[in-house]
Amino acid sequence: MKIISWNTNGLRATVKQGFWNPLFDTYKPEIVCLQETKCEAEQLPDEVRNMKNYFSYFSHSLGRKGYSGVAVYTKIEPEKVEGLGIKEFDDEGRTLVLLFKKSKNGFTKDTALINCYFPNGGGGPIRLDYKFRFYDAFLNKIEKLKKSGYAIIFCGDVNTAHTEIDLARPKENEENTGFLPEERAWIDEVVAHGYVDVFRNLNPRKINIYTYWDMKTRARERNVGWRIDYFFVSSDVMQQVKSFETLSDYYGSDHCPILLFLG
Repeated sequence: MKIISWNTNGLRATVKQGFWNPLFDTYKPEIVCLQETKCEAEQLPDEVRNMKNYFSYFSHSLGRKGYSGVAVYTKIEPEKVEGLGIKEFDDEGRTLVLLFKKSKNGFTKDTALINCYFPNGGGGPIRLDYKFRFYDAFLNKIEKLKKSGYAIIFCGDVNTAHTEIDLARPKENEENTGFLPEERAWIDEVVAHGYVDVFRNLNPRKINIYTYWDMKTRARERNVGWRIDYFFVSSDVMQQVKSFETLSDYYGSDHCPILLFLG
């Protein structure tokens, strides 16, 4: 089973610029999780909104058009789809929680797949506080799901680089959101709860692998980036992981897709 996660930085632009179909044609994923779609489902072409052979689910910002938003395309029909269950967070269209039952052609155990576009914390103290409260609510949600018997897979743009080898210029960014000690400490807490950063588990010391680059400074050409897009899994899922790829050569956004292969 191949699962792709990608911050598209605008799904309508992704489609218009020709980066949509190749993602499916080249990698043939069973599930695709998208973040920062910046649109409502009704604004998409029908062939994208109702893609052949996939069930599709969308969540968009209710108070601000062209902002945030997530989507999931899956060949395996979930038993249930929900959000975090907290209005101030769900109203920004940041989370889709898909609950899957164990099946012969799907997951080997009951599994919760969470696609999330985490707040970035920029814009001052109010938004940084919002980010920390969102982080706490998210961790509480996945912990409840795990205690209910679900294996956990969560992916998306976490908007925080965990360690110094996860961004090109750590010293220059020590006081910037996305690399603040408090933000990094939350990822430490996630790991302490038994969730595994798949890429870093498979590549403990690998450097210069990033998923986001600033477009204004053409940082991608120089590979001055951040690794802020993740797949985290509960420890019982890690044994099913066959491989992980950072699709650095796939364009169409200021982020690149990441691919988790489960066997």
